[in-house]
Amino acid sequence: MIATPESNARANLVPPADLLPDVLPTDRLNETGKPTRPLRDDLRRIPDARNAVAVVSTLLQSYGVVIAAAVVNTWWAYVAAFVLMVRGHVCLNILGHEAAHRLLFSNRRANDWIGRFLAYSSYQAMLAYRRAHFAHHRDEMGPNEPDASLYAGYPIPRDSWRRKLTRDAVGISAYKNFKVLFGAIRRRKSEALQIAALHVVLIGAAIAFDRPWAYVVWILSWSTVWRISNRLRAIAEHGGMVRSTDRRETTHVIRQSMIARYWMVPYHTGWHLAHHVDMGVPWRNLPALHDELVAGGWVTPDIEWPSYRAFWKAASSGTGGATGQRADGVSFLAFDD
Repeated sequence: MIATPESNARANLVPPADLLPDVLPTDRLNETGKPTRPLRDDLRRIPDARNAVAVVSTLLQSYGVVIAAAVVNTWWAYVAAFVLMVRGHVCLNILGHEAAHRLLFSNRRANDWIGRFLAYSSYQAMLAYRRAHFAHHRDEMGPNEPDASLYAGYPIPRDSWRRKLTRDAVGISAYKNFKVLFGAIRRRKSEALQIAALHVVLIGAAIAFDRPWAYVVWILSWSTVWRISNRLRAIAEHGGMVRSTDRRETTHVIRQSMIARYWMVPYHTGWHLAHHVDMGVPWRNLPALHDELVAGGWVTPDIEWPSYRAFWKAASSGTGGATGQRADGVSFLAFDD
């Protein structure tokens, strides 16, 4: 029987060394897996027009969904918007992440202005996030890893897994984020003030049009179901991995399904190993880079989880005392400007 990540789960979730073939460099990939020229130049091109369409699409799937619910103004419309805004917040955050990498638009001013609007809409301080996130890419699980506590300790016992998701579902994790945000507002941090200003406008518009439930749906979806989605995605990216120069030991490979790509990892977010191999490749080209890693023999079926569900099952199958550190995902709101 061929070994798989599931059958080789150990104290952590790192693939065993015998499943990591030493095949680099190749004529198209260097010793770390990054594409070599001219392939690298081709994969790093930013398609401005197509990304503009993606931004409009994200605005329709977030602001448009809530506006539509406000126009219909029935309980079922708001419930539908609450559910659909899970994807709305995911898309806002993912394109904000793309802008943090300066990959949303080739014009840096447009990239940052639009990226900040998208991120601020979903309570994310893009410039502070950029600083923390680049530390994550420089040395995953290293001493300066901003989300070390979020990824550590997996697999964890099932009861610990349930407690984490419950804190997300009832708004405890969101409360911790907002506490950081309000503290930054009191200290007059510039990004915190800009986030507050945007949401004051949104609240004011909801009240002015006599549709206060529109903003309630916006913030409540972010504070509950999106928090669950965000944790599940983050753990599937790096949970239980270790510090290493080999990205296959820092980042999971999970087979992408249509349902997962719609609700949790749109915009090719699920090709996360490719993103960590070369963070200068825009989201549209991550599947192509992944295919190159497979064609080069560096990524094999043996290290691919068959589904997110299979990974989460393994991640919550720990026994004994390894419960992981309590982490509620507040690092991106660590305003240090």
